[in-house]
Formats: sequence, C-alpha cells, structure tokens
Amino acid sequence: MNIILHQPEIPANTGNIGRTCVATGTSLHLIEPLGFRLGEKELKRAGMDYWDKLDVTRYVNFEEFKEKHPNAKIWMATTKAKHVYTDVEFGPDDFIMFGKESAGIPEEILVDYEQTCIRIPMLPAIRSLNLSNSVAVVLYEALRQQNFESMQMTGELHRLQWK
Repeated sequence: MNIILHQPEIPANTGNIGRTCVATGTSLHLIEPLGFRLGEKELKRAGMDYWDKLDVTRYVNFEEFKEKHPNAKIWMATTKAKHVYTDVEFGPDDFIMFGKESAGIPEEILVDYEQTCIRIPMLPAIRSLNLSNSVAVVLYEALRQQNFESMQMTGELHRLQWK
C-alpha cells in the first residue's frame, strides 16, 4: 500500500503517519510544500526514530507525483466524498491520498477523481478527524482487505505465557 500526504503542515502528524507506515510496510509519499523541515525534533518525538526504516519519497508537486506514477490508482480521502471508505475495494498497490490539515485536498485535484473519493463517516457537527487518525483508519481497512499480507497476526507476552 501507499500513503500520499499532500502538503502536510504539522510535523507530529507526519511523524505518527510515518511510524504507522513503517509498522505496516507501507510507502509514504510527501508532496511539497511541507509545513516543516523533515529534521525537526517534533518529527522524531512523534515516532520518526523509525525514519531510516521508512520508504519515503518527496515530490515537488502533485504533477511530479503523477508523472512518476502514471497508472497509479489513487483513492482521495476527503470529507467531500460520496463513497465511504469501507464500501470500496482497495488493491495492494493502491495509493491513498490525504490533504493538509487546514484545508484537505484541493478541489482542483478532487474534481478529476470523483469515483475514487472516499470519506470516513462522522457526525455532521465535526469538520474532520485528526490526519494521523484518518490515515490509520483507512489504511488498516485497506490492509484488512489484503488479509494483512506479510503482517504478524499474533503476539506473545513479554514475561509470562498465555494459558
């Protein structure tokens, strides 16, 4: 799977998302401009001590991303979507794009992806969920649909044993 962050603004969100990507074997694609420097201490505090294990690629803009991935299936996560994320079928090589915290994905991009725009249901009085939470919710549904391929499905206690 692949996560795209379009112009993320808050380093802690990107750090949390990066850690989720490492934990799930997901590639992270960052589309500039970023609202922070990748070396900031907030990134590291949010879990980016895993940064060296993260498969991350940066792009100058969305056009560069499309040039490098011309046949990519991109799901656009947006509160403006008609489809719920649990109602679509994700493929193992799909991309899921999220917009910046203050404004989401620009409508100029969304209009070309009407059929692959997806939303997370929430109460009408809520504008949106936190970006890192949204990524985790949608990514884990996509991974569930892939039967959590290559992921550890069971755990062990550290000091004791299960009865």
